[in-house]
Amino acid sequence: MAYTITEKIIKNHLVVGEMTRGDEIGIRIDQTLTQDSTGTMAYLQFEAMEVPRVKTKRSVAYIDHNMLQTGPENMDDHIYIQTVAKKHGVYYSKPGNGICHQVNIERFGVPGQTLLGSDSHTPTGGGLGMLAIGAGGLDVAVAMAGGEYYITMPEIVKVDLRGKLKPGVASKDIILEVLKRCTVKGGINRVFEYVGEGVKNLTVPERATITNMGAELGATTSVFPSDEITLEFLKSQGREEDFKAISADAEAKYDMEIVIDLDKLGAMAACPHSPDNVKVIKELEGTKVDQIAIGSCTNSSYLDLMKVANILEGKTVAENVSLVISPGSKQVLNMLAENGGLAKLIDSGARILECGCGPCIGMGQSPNTRGVSLRTFNRNFKGRSGTIDADVYIVSPETAAVSAITGKITDPVSSITAKALDIEVPAEFKINDNLIVAPAMECEKVEVVKGPNIKPFPKTSVLKDKIEKNVLIKVEDNITTDHIMPSNAKLLPYRSNIPYLSDYCLTPCDPDFPQRAKDNQGGLIVAGHNYGQGSSREHAALAPLYLGIKGVAAKSFARIHKNNLINNGILPMIFVNEEDYDKIELMDNITIENVIKGVERKELTLKDAAKGIEIPVKVDVTDRQIEILKNGGLINYMKVK
Repeated sequence: MAYTITEKIIKNHLVVGEMTRGDEIGIRIDQTLTQDSTGTMAYLQFEAMEVPRVKTKRSVAYIDHNMLQTGPENMDDHIYIQTVAKKHGVYYSKPGNGICHQVNIERFGVPGQTLLGSDSHTPTGGGLGMLAIGAGGLDVAVAMAGGEYYITMPEIVKVDLRGKLKPGVASKDIILEVLKRCTVKGGINRVFEYVGEGVKNLTVPERATITNMGAELGATTSVFPSDEITLEFLKSQGREEDFKAISADAEAKYDMEIVIDLDKLGAMAACPHSPDNVKVIKELEGTKVDQIAIGSCTNSSYLDLMKVANILEGKTVAENVSLVISPGSKQVLNMLAENGGLAKLIDSGARILECGCGPCIGMGQSPNTRGVSLRTFNRNFKGRSGTIDADVYIVSPETAAVSAITGKITDPVSSITAKALDIEVPAEFKINDNLIVAPAMECEKVEVVKGPNIKPFPKTSVLKDKIEKNVLIKVEDNITTDHIMPSNAKLLPYRSNIPYLSDYCLTPCDPDFPQRAKDNQGGLIVAGHNYGQGSSREHAALAPLYLGIKGVAAKSFARIHKNNLINNGILPMIFVNEEDYDKIELMDNITIENVIKGVERKELTLKDAAKGIEIPVKVDVTDRQIEILKNGGLINYMKVK
């Protein structure tokens, strides 16, 4: 039988179920990663499982998000993560070592293995031929404890890359083209598998840019073959022994096909305020720019920053532009320092930030009021930058660098010489893992240190057979986890303090929501399509849980957030008739009866006695998730199981 790359990896890791499209399957996880924004909660949940040592082949805890210490909270989280990692068999990547996805590609990724990460951009590992999936922290904790990870057996989309990119057009433009065609909802329960002659013209970092930003499609993940390009990359990292060739069989069957002629692509940008609002740069040329930020887990590799350095060499950043650059890892920064690339960047007027996520997650470098910011990141949701009225465009490093010089959006295709982009990829990268701390051999001797800001995660209770609650908020389509649980420099230090964070839950949509939830002893949320898109942050389920939210009725859900709701005992309900969304208003009193039997039948009825209406909703869950909901969440379910 002929298999796709995705099917081959799933087949080798299948623990529960069959590879039938749409069915739930459980797969064995080889590697996990966490970062400090989601990591504290994940490790608190892991500790609650009372498993002495992780059971994966390798688990790594990264510090890359909460890098600004304006008080003790972030540092306390880091010390907790470092000590809990050392005790339980997890490698610890210290602050300054780099962004989790960049470092994981460099030092730990293995073709053909599975990777589960408590960060939505974990699919970056697909650029190396891994099946790499983003998930909530609790799912990652379960995987570290040896449990399988459950997904819907996905449809597989064949993305056939043909030809070769023109100078000035980047791999970023490939994924922007896919987003333009498929939208931010187009990848739900799908894997995007890249094949074709054009693949051979893309380096591993270029492939990783595409798989990274594939998360914005809502996809389960994206994956490239592991081929001679992969082998050369692993050789350069001193990891040739990790190579394994993986490609789709010639007769493999796909559920959908996209063809992209690379030589016909131009430079593009995702315009405010969505990654799928894509236009060609030529349509935007001349737009004045205030700020440019280069880096993030999407475009901070050695290859990316050397191109930027060559473009900026001998030039000066325009007087109206603030240019900041975040190298993806210590390895990248070290090599730029040694080969002179860093000097070129500094000489041009660029400001060099720490090797971390930084501006991408709102941790500093907010644009000016009504400012225009070009960013090589992956998300441009309204307000994510820290400035609510800023216009953020997502572009390639080439577009960003050229525009930094001119002070306005500029097409790189007509502005850059091919020579500036001709980067020789080193045969050997600088390898120095002295910021990676190995776990203890004798774990019982390690004391886990918890600062005063680290609070227990909220407990859940078994599902009640009757729910009578008010609708506390009604929101539109494409509400992100940034809306549900904002993530910025002021709030990130409190990622391990759900009671504190809950006071900011959904405040970008309605500043009064947290107090309304408290005054009503909890309630219900009503939403449009794609509720919970974006980050995997479990806090977007934990904060509503703390506020007493019992269920969310939406037109549709983003994959990770829906799973996070279920894992925390919150009912995800989908309108059978989308027009029923219009019938519900703020503070309507809703009764749901025979909840347990209804969940088992996967259908419930929302009754509004005052209006005399009944609204059918479906509970689109698997049999396993039914038991999770009945028990009040995944941890309770595991204890019973």
